[in-house]
Amino acid sequence: MALGPRLDLRQSQSLVMTPQLQQAIKLLALSNLELEAYLAEALEGNPLLDTASADSDGSAGDPDTGPGEDAPATEAAALDADQALASDSGTSDDLDVDFAEERFHHDSASDSVGLSGGDSEAIDFDSFAGEDATLHGHLLAQVGERFGGIEAMIAEQIVALIDEAGYLRADLGELAQRLGVPLALVEAVLAGVQGFDPSGVGGRDLAECIAIQAREADRYDPAMATMIAHLDLVAKGAFPQLKRICGVDDEDLADMIRELRSYDPKPGLRFGGDAATAVVPDLYIRQTAKGWAVEVNSGTLPRLLVNRRYYSELAEGAAAKSKAWLSEQLAGANWLVRALDQRQRTIVKVASEIVKQQEGFFLHGVAHMRPLTLRQVAEEIGMHESTVSRVTSNKYLSCARGLFELKYFFSSGISATEGDGAVSAEAVKSRIKAMIEAEDARAILSDETIAQKLSAEGHDIARRTVVKYREAMGYGSSVQRRRQKALAG
Repeated sequence: MALGPRLDLRQSQSLVMTPQLQQAIKLLALSNLELEAYLAEALEGNPLLDTASADSDGSAGDPDTGPGEDAPATEAAALDADQALASDSGTSDDLDVDFAEERFHHDSASDSVGLSGGDSEAIDFDSFAGEDATLHGHLLAQVGERFGGIEAMIAEQIVALIDEAGYLRADLGELAQRLGVPLALVEAVLAGVQGFDPSGVGGRDLAECIAIQAREADRYDPAMATMIAHLDLVAKGAFPQLKRICGVDDEDLADMIRELRSYDPKPGLRFGGDAATAVVPDLYIRQTAKGWAVEVNSGTLPRLLVNRRYYSELAEGAAAKSKAWLSEQLAGANWLVRALDQRQRTIVKVASEIVKQQEGFFLHGVAHMRPLTLRQVAEEIGMHESTVSRVTSNKYLSCARGLFELKYFFSSGISATEGDGAVSAEAVKSRIKAMIEAEDARAILSDETIAQKLSAEGHDIARRTVVKYREAMGYGSSVQRRRQKALAG
């Protein structure tokens, strides 16, 4: 067979995702805070996008509004994201909630109008609160009081190397070489920094951190110094060996251990590190007279409108290239408004199914959670499993039992010893936690005993599964817990 170049024609089919569909998928996975930042960029980049005022009704007949803006954000029935974005049509089935009788959470400032009486706005006292002091800021303020000149510069470098727990994670020799100063001077400055508040800050390991606090408490005698040098024996509960090494009796050893337990192993954590990001719920779940009401938290998101009047003014008498650019911006604005509306309805539809499947949790608590998978929810609401996964990613709901991530309600199941029923793994973890926290110091439960108790309660669970759940919750083995109870007295 001769080899040579030739031309062939072939037909094939492939799934091509349009840029708009890719963007819609991205919007679906964003949380409320991330979506707020995205919309701020969109408003800045598209002159035809505008936000509705608090007293605007946003009716479809307004020439400045775009299509689909009057659709309720809490509609329970919605098409899949990739299907709905391909067309301009939507559904209009409302949730089973009487909006005239039921009251929702106040998630925006406009919902609270009139609570203070009169037309004046209520005072936001949180705006007067100052920022929480950070560990580095607190230490730097003390540097200026304690040091001056080159010593202050060295102290500032040392403070910059202290982590959020209060430990110095750096080599003093390398620091002295980098600053071009004698090592003895760096060590002397470090000794001064270790006298800063909070007590124990600047320690290079746990033993040095505890020793600093013992010195300030005037309890750093030879016996305490020996105990601090053998913290590994304290952790193991080797009390006879500690008594022999430290040269003390049982009473003195118990007193030393109580003193040791009063020290803070991570003194820097009492100060705020980086600014904490508050978790804003994306959904509110509330029980009403007619069932469960699911409401999207729209208080953190601007309501987008398409400013068609501004488009008409700009397009009048504009050049062909300008009109083409304006048309692109108008199409992008219309698409974004529709995509946001579809996103809200999709989230509500998934959340409504989760509430339906996990109604026992909302009524009675974690012990009544059912095993649930993404596939089960996807099949019930007629969506793809990947769409449900994106909806539940980085989303939180607020209910009477607290604030929960949507992923929390999906867990594997533990089969029952009798019947065909099953219970959620979270419910089993909750039961194991209750057993461990209620155990007596003289009767610590082993993993095998916990498995037997769970089996007696109707849960078919193996000992290795108990070990996995126990370690996932941060509890030690029965031996470790027995030592902890002994140290606690």
